[in-house]
Amino acid sequence: MKLSGNFLIASVIEALGEAMALVGKGGVDRREYLDILTSTLFTAPVYKTYGGLIVDRKVEPAGFAAPLGHKDIRLTLAAAEDLRVPMPLASLLRDRFLTLLAHGGDTLDWSAIGQLAAKDAGEVGNDVLRHFGPPPSRPLGREAQKQQGERR
Repeated sequence: MKLSGNFLIASVIEALGEAMALVGKGGVDRREYLDILTSTLFTAPVYKTYGGLIVDRKVEPAGFAAPLGHKDIRLTLAAAEDLRVPMPLASLLRDRFLTLLAHGGDTLDWSAIGQLAAKDAGEVGNDVLRHFGPPPSRPLGREAQKQQGERR
């Protein structure tokens, strides 16, 4: 039950991020857009809470860290595979979390995936996007070091 709930929340975060990127790039004030959405069609607290985090670009401190969101989506997909339930949206979310983590988002709130759509849309001046610079380089594991040594 917890995994399916977190899958739904992550889906809301991604959808809000994409919608905010669209209207923002079109010149609509994101805060006004969110206020209209959450006072009419989408009055549930999840839309108000995560929509506010996306509009305010508040990803630190993490209330629920991105690696935990990634883990829950991976576990959701594993359960879906065991039960033979296709979940294409969960696969997309896994990829969004992988992108976030690959660019150093380990300490960010999981709602930071909602900022990726703005990055994809070429938004500039978004301070949160500083987190999406080049991925940090990691030391090679033993197997990779061994293979690299064999090539020399």
